[in-house]
Amino acid sequence: MKYGFVKYFYKKKVRRKKRKSLEYLKYKKETLHMAEEKLLYFNQFYNLKWNKIFIKNQKTRWGSCSKQGNINFNYRIIFLPQKMADYIIVHELCHLQEFNHSADFWNLVAKVIPDYKEIRQELRKNGFRFHLYVG
Repeated sequence: MKYGFVKYFYKKKVRRKKRKSLEYLKYKKETLHMAEEKLLYFNQFYNLKWNKIFIKNQKTRWGSCSKQGNINFNYRIIFLPQKMADYIIVHELCHLQEFNHSADFWNLVAKVIPDYKEIRQELRKNGFRFHLYVG
């Protein structure tokens, strides 16, 4: 009896993961296209170089940047209001020059997103909730 419950629960959990994977696959290309366009636009102000852009299905991160110049974005940025998606893209772009969160880093971000503090606060407060309403 106990084994049957575990088996049922396991199957249910797998089905839920499949649904999320389908959504990720559905929006991955669109998110990549949006991220590439925005990186090219914002890079006019910075003139930085990146290696590759990846779109991932992450639970807790909006983006990341590696020292090899690879930039990762969560596919869910496609569901965010434009100012928040812009902030995330500029944030990761600036990490290509300043691989930290120093005052120099934030000055780079502020060059294009002067209200970054308010956007960052709103994103931390409600970020992943935007996906629930739109998706």
